[in-house]
Amino acid sequence: MFTGLIEDVGTIKKIDKKGSYMNVLIECNLDFTETKTGDSVSVDGVCLTIVELLSKGFRAEVSPETLQRATLREIKEGQKVNLERAMRISDRLGGHLVLGHVDGIGKIKGGSRDVNSTKMKISASKDIMKYIIEKGSVAIDGISLTVNDCTDDEFGVNIIPHTAGHTTLSNKKVGDSVNIENDIIGKYVEKFLDKGQVKREGDSKINREFLSKHGF
Repeated sequence: MFTGLIEDVGTIKKIDKKGSYMNVLIECNLDFTETKTGDSVSVDGVCLTIVELLSKGFRAEVSPETLQRATLREIKEGQKVNLERAMRISDRLGGHLVLGHVDGIGKIKGGSRDVNSTKMKISASKDIMKYIIEKGSVAIDGISLTVNDCTDDEFGVNIIPHTAGHTTLSNKKVGDSVNIENDIIGKYVEKFLDKGQVKREGDSKINREFLSKHGF
C-alpha cells in the first residue's frame, strides 16, 4: 500500500521481455536499507515486486495483467518513472490510500500553466469516471491528486510547482497516456450498495423506535 507521495524519479535502464512477462531494471536513489527482495514498490502508480536489489536501483517483473492495464507496456529505456516505496504502519498518510492496482489508462487532453500551478485535463473511460468526484482523490501515475472538476468523460487536476518539479508530470504533454487508480473507498461503497449490504431502516433492528426507547 502507498500514499501517493512520490519519493524519487527513477530511470528505466533495461527492459527484458520474457514471453508474456517483462523484466525492468530501474536506476534510482531510493534508500533500500530496510527493503528486501519480495517487497513492493510503486512504479508510475503500479505495484511491482522487487526481484533484485542493486547498489543504485532494483529489478522488477511486470505481469501480463499489468501490461494490459497500465502504461508500463509502452515504456522505453531511458524513460523517467515515479517511484514510491510501500508504506509502513508507522508512516504518516500524507496523500490518500493508494493500492498500486491501476484501473485503467487516461489521456491528457489539455491544460494551462501559471506561476502558481499547472491545470491538467484528463479524459478517461466511463468505468473510471463513475468513481471520479469533485474534490475527491485520484492517483495519476502514482501521484495523489485532488479532482478540481469533472464531466462524464474527463476531469481536471491542479498540480503545484513542488509536485511538478519532483515527479514526471512536468514532462507530460497533450496526448500522453497516464495510469489512473480510483479511490478504493468509492469502490467499496458501490460494492455494498450493489450487493444489498446496506440495510434499509425497516430491515434493521436499529430504527427510530429503538433509538427513542434507549434515550437517543
